[in-house]
Amino acid sequence: MEKLIAKDLLSINAVFLRPQQPFTWASGIKSPIYCDNRLTLSAPRVRDDVENALAKVVEEYYPECEVLMGTSTAGIAHAALTANILNLPMGYVRSSAKDHGRTNQIEGKLEKGQKVVIIEDLISTGGSVIEVVNALRNAGAEVLGIASIFTYGMKKGLDRLAEANVKNVSLTNLDVIADVAAEQGYIRPEDKEKLIKFRNNPSDESWIGEV
Repeated sequence: MEKLIAKDLLSINAVFLRPQQPFTWASGIKSPIYCDNRLTLSAPRVRDDVENALAKVVEEYYPECEVLMGTSTAGIAHAALTANILNLPMGYVRSSAKDHGRTNQIEGKLEKGQKVVIIEDLISTGGSVIEVVNALRNAGAEVLGIASIFTYGMKKGLDRLAEANVKNVSLTNLDVIADVAAEQGYIRPEDKEKLIKFRNNPSDESWIGEV
């Protein structure tokens, strides 16, 4: 599954790899990789692979799941499509409560005590998805865990998930992406080390400019 999804994401340029011309994230961090999983929604074959894989993750790792909750906004469509495959109810969690109407942060019906799986598109430092976990727990839900499309595997993200006592299962990750990209000629084999160095310490830019 990890290699299939990695190949899919690379084939539609949902993952861009530029070890020689790094991207700049909003935080200012220089990165050799940029991931936009929203593009999977525009590619029917890849979209089917992703949603079926997410459904299998929920069935295998979270068999007690009663409702799916997508993260806003990138996880909403994936939660809806996966819920349709599994015949489960779904909703989504806003980054903050609305300032009008019913002032909801959680949209969709959620009963106290319901067992929830969060659908997320990608995990980097884990901050935003932990906020969703906390919102659901505060509403009385039992969060079984997260099913995500891609994770960078950054230490900060892993530590945050561990501290929050929440499990994440990703369809693919940076290490697999790097291997597949090198195998298929998206990057040079020697560039894999740059991706791993970035993942291990995003604030260390010593990999930039390395031949």
